[in-house]
Amino acid sequence: MPDVIARLRAAGCVFAEDEARLLVEAAAGPKELTEMVDRRVAGLPLEHVLGWAEFAGRRIAVDGGVFVPRRRTELLGREAAALAAPGAVVVELCCGSAAVGVVVATAVPGVELHAADVDPAAVRCARRNVAAVGGQVHEGDLDAPLPARLRGRVGVLVANAPYVPTDAVGLMPPEARLYEPLVALDGGADGLDVHRRIAAAAPGWLAPGGHLLIETSEGQAPGTAAAMDAAGLTTRVVRDADLDGTVVVGRR
Repeated sequence: MPDVIARLRAAGCVFAEDEARLLVEAAAGPKELTEMVDRRVAGLPLEHVLGWAEFAGRRIAVDGGVFVPRRRTELLGREAAALAAPGAVVVELCCGSAAVGVVVATAVPGVELHAADVDPAAVRCARRNVAAVGGQVHEGDLDAPLPARLRGRVGVLVANAPYVPTDAVGLMPPEARLYEPLVALDGGADGLDVHRRIAAAAPGWLAPGGHLLIETSEGQAPGTAAAMDAAGLTTRVVRDADLDGTVVVGRR
């Protein structure tokens, strides 16, 4: 393993020892290990090389080209699970791998989980993840593909929608901007275009007392909250400094 660590460290991997251990454990043999290390050294996200991401204590399948769930998004999953009642309808928009939805459905008994994404690769990946919790994944733009029967019945609507301002996408680490879909990163001029669209649509889906939760940045939280306020929701901001996570919660 020392040679693997040395290659990863030379390539700029900050946690070379941890990554080497994971790659060695995942590889079926020396040839596959070399191929995996080559891909990582070339710049692929570790999660794409391994085929999974660690998220809230679970391994979530993450295929190549699919957005990698970040640790800060565990706050979104935690807050959504705390607000979802047993048997509730839970919807995850811009779901990517559906990591948040899977965490909620695992934590709360009897949840009816629906997830949606516009990216076909994400939809395929999400279907693999939600199979274990009996959820459904729909392909299409935001809420457009959701079954009409869910209108007015959703207890928790959750989204880690893109919130990087267009001009800032080029400043992101190469792992993200080169290997994750732009549609999962680019949130428009101020980063909040998709947040505004979700907030505007949410009241039509939420049950009375239902909640909308959107991940955002600490600096953008007032803008995300304003979008929910404009939609008639009562809002609050949740911040976890340890995770560097920020979530705006709106209640119908």
